[in-house]
Amino acid sequence: MADKSFQTPTSEQLCQWDIDHFWHAFTPMASYTPLVIDRAQGVWLYDTEGNRYLDGVSSMWCNLLGHRQSAVDAAIRDQLDRVAHSTSLGMANTPAVVLAKRLADLAPGDLQHVFYASDGSSAVEVALKMAYQYWQQCEKPQPQKTKYIALGQAYHGDTIGSASVGGIERFHALFKPLLFDVLRLPIPDPRRLPPETSIEEATQHFLAELEQVLIADHQQVAALVVEPLIQAAAGMVFHAPGYLRGVRELTDRYDVLLIADEIVTGFGRTGQMFACQHEQVTPDFLCLGKSITGGYLPLAATIASPNVYSAFLGPATNSFLHGHTYGGNPLAAVAALATLDLLQDQDVIENFNLRTEQLAAILKSLQNHPHVAETRQMGLIAAVELTSVAGEHQSYPIEVQIAAQVCKEMLHRGVWIRPLRDVLVIMPPLSITADELQLLGDVLLESIETVTQSEASVGSPT
Repeated sequence: MADKSFQTPTSEQLCQWDIDHFWHAFTPMASYTPLVIDRAQGVWLYDTEGNRYLDGVSSMWCNLLGHRQSAVDAAIRDQLDRVAHSTSLGMANTPAVVLAKRLADLAPGDLQHVFYASDGSSAVEVALKMAYQYWQQCEKPQPQKTKYIALGQAYHGDTIGSASVGGIERFHALFKPLLFDVLRLPIPDPRRLPPETSIEEATQHFLAELEQVLIADHQQVAALVVEPLIQAAAGMVFHAPGYLRGVRELTDRYDVLLIADEIVTGFGRTGQMFACQHEQVTPDFLCLGKSITGGYLPLAATIASPNVYSAFLGPATNSFLHGHTYGGNPLAAVAALATLDLLQDQDVIENFNLRTEQLAAILKSLQNHPHVAETRQMGLIAAVELTSVAGEHQSYPIEVQIAAQVCKEMLHRGVWIRPLRDVLVIMPPLSITADELQLLGDVLLESIETVTQSEASVGSPT
């Protein structure tokens, strides 16, 4: 019998059910204020009350080309008339096969072999397990290679393996007893150099730190995992130029596999299809997710090199013993194929270039604000770092939650973004127009002004 209580709920009911039953990710539920999105179009989100919000972070970095792209909508509808799901265990489906070929053609270097998962955390988990199994059964096995190298302030997901290689304490400290140990390098952030080291020496300084670890432990290390060029959840921290290239050279030299986590940077956001291509680097594993379907459906992929793949051929015991029910789902695969088609559209490319220049101008104007310590940008990925003291990198007290306050103020003004401690992340869909991006920039400045003036007033002597 149908449950009539769920027929056409009001906005008020939805908000109450949201509080009562929907447990949100990374959200303090005791202080959560309901925001229920009912529909979307382009870069705009509409809540159940009809209010609209500019989606300034692409629905957490995944809605690549905007909501309700007609080509992607049509591809999914057409696939519904064929088959909505088939397993990848012992069989394939047409869209997943075609997508694997497209990804292999787009991937850097000789990366050819696509293993599907459902989310970015799982794609990294796959690469970690593949790297481990590779050394157990490759042509010249080295079963002692069971360790991993990862960077400080890294974020690679929330499953046990991907959390283990993560380096952001506040995300995973509680679960430390469940995680395996890794060899942790300092974050290669040029702003965190020793006093006697110049910016020009930054790349070599950080690579020297890595080489010392490799000299001591390479015989036990299966793989190094890195977010190429930009550590996203760390606060959009940009690595020193040439660092990734140097990491590839060192991992080759010391016989360590390289895992590139491009969950955030993949699919054109940085100005190249993949961030690795900025430094002509081919990893052993390329992990993809988020934007792969344009933010429509859950899908992720780990693309491995022929050298890695060959170690999993032969007897059945060599098979990669891992798999997800919805890996390679045909609906998700056609969404990905339609997204790749749109990324090659000349209008999309031209708009990306124009909006990248416009965003650079917006960020330049923000640099003069006394409470903006720094702005950073690569393509349509940007960060605005706040400071409590003009002209310095001085964090606000953590209890102030300064960036969260700015985001709340922006929401009141019709723009939705998310903070990372004292950093405001700007990552709109690639389809954003000039007027929409200017609105985002204007609201950002106005909100920083409002919040920082309020904080200064609160902190002033009476």
